[in-house]
Amino acid sequence: MKLFFALILLGIATLTQTVQAQQEPVDNIRPATRSVDVNRIIKAFSAKETEFRQALNNYAFRRDASVQQIGMGGQVVGEYRRVSNFVFDDRANRFEKITYFPASTLTELQITAEDIEDLGGVQPFALEASKIDQYNFSFLGSEHIDELDTYVFDVQPKVLPKKVSERFFQGRIWVDDRDLQIVKVRGKGVPEGKQRFPVFETYRQQIDGHYWFPVYTYADDTLLFPEGAIRVRMLVRYTDFQRFSSRVKITEADEPVPEPPPKKP
Repeated sequence: MKLFFALILLGIATLTQTVQAQQEPVDNIRPATRSVDVNRIIKAFSAKETEFRQALNNYAFRRDASVQQIGMGGQVVGEYRRVSNFVFDDRANRFEKITYFPASTLTELQITAEDIEDLGGVQPFALEASKIDQYNFSFLGSEHIDELDTYVFDVQPKVLPKKVSERFFQGRIWVDDRDLQIVKVRGKGVPEGKQRFPVFETYRQQIDGHYWFPVYTYADDTLLFPEGAIRVRMLVRYTDFQRFSSRVKITEADEPVPEPPPKKP
């Protein structure tokens, strides 16, 4: 996200420290009580993440995303809203059909191409399957969340790219100790460059009895720009996952559509 105008806010440092202190998450991570084969776990959930992303090519879903700017009194002073349906073609290309997209009322913030890319990549899926080998994983222990026992890892890119358009995840992931699939993530998209991106949490849910799909992403963070700070609240819901067997073919507008052959008498 980019800042539109310079802000002159009285006591901005105090405000920022207060908001961040209120937002600091509390984890109940326990050291491992038994021997854990960390390399096996990483290899397993990496393979599951790759398998999941391939399986997603057979699913359509709906995404409802809103980004709000929060004023000094906690009120919403601007909003960006985008509701879309997604399908995939035979080559795993994602196609978005926007169903609701009112004019943005954000005044100081600008939604960038990197923000849109994070909505479709880093935030719901965290670890891009093709980039998993480009991350370092640090095992922290285990934690019980939402009736699940999980392994907890800190994750960061081995090399941070210089281009902001090359999106990576940096943060923490929770891996179900039975299915060995990612069920929760918390972190942000990097690199930032001159932009700023909020720390978010994404929760997954077992939709089809096999894969854990992202269903909910939330962020409430203060973005620190050289000109000042802006509090941002983000809510993204992923719903209506439907498995389909048909394939989508995208054609040019002027490309003729072949007529079906006549039926034989």
